[in-house]
Amino acid sequence: MGEGCVIFKRLIYISVVGSLVLLSAPFLLISSMGLLSILRKLKSSPDRELRILLLGLDNAGKTTILKSLASEDISTITPTQGFNIKSVQTDGFKLNVWDIGGQRKIRPYWSNYFDNTDVLIYVIDSGDKSRFEETGNELQELLFEDKLVGVPILVYANKQDLINSAAASEIATGLNLHTIKDRVWQIQACSATSGEGVRDGMEWVIKNIRK
Repeated sequence: MGEGCVIFKRLIYISVVGSLVLLSAPFLLISSMGLLSILRKLKSSPDRELRILLLGLDNAGKTTILKSLASEDISTITPTQGFNIKSVQTDGFKLNVWDIGGQRKIRPYWSNYFDNTDVLIYVIDSGDKSRFEETGNELQELLFEDKLVGVPILVYANKQDLINSAAASEIATGLNLHTIKDRVWQIQACSATSGEGVRDGMEWVIKNIRK
């Protein structure tokens, strides 16, 4: 048999970047150059994976934002008692988003999820002004966590569709976001229920990760 050919006498499975090539036999004749072409195609332009941590007080709208990003139904949302994980594909990135419950009893366990975080997303209920001090304190603690030093932060000023909601600029001032000097940050006005502003925030994330 001439050079440049390979004979396979049994079933062979080749795993490449999560894909599976099945070469059936007996006596399947396949060009080695053709096989190389298949392998190169499977390896080309793999998505870069990012680990995104989604935090905020309970009822801030974290899970609704996550479902909106994943283009899922948001008509029924239940409080997150532990955590949710969803993978979202966008612009050559695979975003693995960890949505951690925001109830007071759960917050001490947030630190269990800090390792290897690429981006921190913090969600605020813009309509619940009575909890601004509480959410501000939680955010400040996150900013001083050793495992989150230098991690880019996106703050979603959620529920902008509510009549009594505070503007994103007002929240930024109240939380002293302009004093953050050790990382890039952005505050994005949004409404998780309508989807307005949610994608804009993620575009900022992707833009800054690429820098």
